[in-house]
Amino acid sequence: MPNKNIRYDVIVIGAGAAGMIAAITAAKDGKKVLLLEKLPQIGAKLKATGGGRCNLGNTLSQDEFMSKFGRDGRFMQDALKAFSKDDMQDFFRSIGVETHSPDGFRIFPTSHSSSTILDALQKTMDDLNIEVLTSQRVEEILGHNAEIIGIKTSASTYKSKNIILATGGLGYPMLGAEGDGFELTKPFGHSTTKLYPAMMPLFTKETWVENCRADTIAKTTMKVDMKKHKKLVAYGDLIFTKKGIRGPVVLDFAREITPLIEKYGEVPTLVNLTKGKNEDELLKELKEKQNINTDASIFELVKSILPEALSKELLKLCEIDADKKLKDIDGVKKEKLLKTLAWTPLTINAHDGFKMAMITRGGIKLNEINPKTMQSKLIKGLYFCGEVMNIDGPCGGYNLQWSFSSGYLAGKLLS
Repeated sequence: MPNKNIRYDVIVIGAGAAGMIAAITAAKDGKKVLLLEKLPQIGAKLKATGGGRCNLGNTLSQDEFMSKFGRDGRFMQDALKAFSKDDMQDFFRSIGVETHSPDGFRIFPTSHSSSTILDALQKTMDDLNIEVLTSQRVEEILGHNAEIIGIKTSASTYKSKNIILATGGLGYPMLGAEGDGFELTKPFGHSTTKLYPAMMPLFTKETWVENCRADTIAKTTMKVDMKKHKKLVAYGDLIFTKKGIRGPVVLDFAREITPLIEKYGEVPTLVNLTKGKNEDELLKELKEKQNINTDASIFELVKSILPEALSKELLKLCEIDADKKLKDIDGVKKEKLLKTLAWTPLTINAHDGFKMAMITRGGIKLNEINPKTMQSKLIKGLYFCGEVMNIDGPCGGYNLQWSFSSGYLAGKLLS
């Protein structure tokens, strides 16, 4: 157990992906490191990431990678340069974990198991004599004369001139995220943006989605149907649920939708479920299929494009008799069907809050942090890494790569 009378070169608060990389980086530079985790075990969220497969990063260039984080993406430049996707793979290879990119985009350990990553990080920390203390909640970061002097936990006080904050956001509280870092840094003048749950399933006003739960729709496009927010668009697979929708396109879009739900109460969206086909293309396809099979009903034609249950629900939505032939459908209803097939309306009206959010949108304001060092601009010796900062990205290894890169840069303890 760490000795409270020992002065550490650095204390890392939070033993997630960012915190462990920060601790390892500092220890490799000869620093005496104490790593604190409030849960009984380290890396709880890392173990769960990617459905347990651990999507470590992706193969995009640095500029493409940063662009996926929006206007704040440039903040990541120095961290990504210091610890790139190639550096990340080299690091894991050096500790016995081979990685690959089976789809040419996402990077996984070849084992496709987060346990492989966690075990290797644990062994590395053991080999570097990093002292790890679990089940320990940090109550206060101690400072004096604009410098860090240590931390106070529920049990002890530990001395250090350098603190690395890797406490995460508010997503998945059962895995330790409670927003501790936001409160711990307030006494030093640090402020937090508005916080929203992100990367999560969404609920819809429409109840028909419950009847389509077996359906996964590939290559969908989802956009907000509001004049002020028409530029908000996402792409990816969609899955219907008992109360709404999930899947990669929903997880990515949730970060844009949750603030709008808070503001407007509900958010009208349009979803293209037909792989990008427009109304003219859909009409042409339906007519061609009718010519091939003159006896086919409209239901049979539509279900050749979409899953059966979904086809049935969309026809109901358009008030069209499923047994009718295409040529016998009223012109107004036919137009409505084509419009609905091209852009199906779904009204997002709720979500499960932070308990189901994989990440948090928002965090410590970036203008209070030096991007070249990850050190606070407000007090010497306080560093940040990972999700505690106001920066988050979509699915596909973005957020984990950012955790590794920012953790590495923070662990260098650059002034």
